[in-house]
Amino acid sequence: MNRGKSGRFGKFVGEAVTMGERARAAHPAPLARALALAAGLALLPAASLAQQAPPALPEGLAGAYQALDAAWQQAPLSFAALAFSDGPASGYGRYTPRKDAVFAAGDTLTVYAEPVGFGYDATGEGYGVRLTAGFELLNTSGQVLAEQTGFADLRADSRNKLREFHATLSFAFEGLRPGDYRLVTTLTDTVSGKTASGELPFSIRAAE
Repeated sequence: MNRGKSGRFGKFVGEAVTMGERARAAHPAPLARALALAAGLALLPAASLAQQAPPALPEGLAGAYQALDAAWQQAPLSFAALAFSDGPASGYGRYTPRKDAVFAAGDTLTVYAEPVGFGYDATGEGYGVRLTAGFELLNTSGQVLAEQTGFADLRADSRNKLREFHATLSFAFEGLRPGDYRLVTTLTDTVSGKTASGELPFSIRAAE
């Protein structure tokens, strides 16, 4: 089994953009592009925050937030959503699920992902999300046709703990013959060490 990058599909490109800032691409290359967007909360200027105390939440809501925080830390890294979409998402939850997973040869495969259960890196002004993305392309017999680990860093920083974090990953594979395949998307949290993988089957239809 060849677990290296297959020459039939050329090289792989990884690129990430997070919260409007360019993120680091760990392994630049030409076969796939990854666009990662993190939906954050509207934040007050630092000067304003220094002049006023945060508002007190209702007791029931404050307790719910505490329970969520505890459950989040204990949970494995996983996906609240992972699906093929029609084009990039315009925001968290703002994507159009693809009606089917049948593509023409040369089509771009766009994947929308919502990871949950990731950790937070302590920063000078709050919290940071630090994820890396990878993938495997397999045929029906399980042979790895192409793969790349850590092709892009997905990052976001906020004064608050971001929960609504999403990524749009785009893959363009050349030379795929008509048939069935599986795309495995993997995210690794560099803060907690957690890893999550999700598999999306798809087909390449024969040319008409």
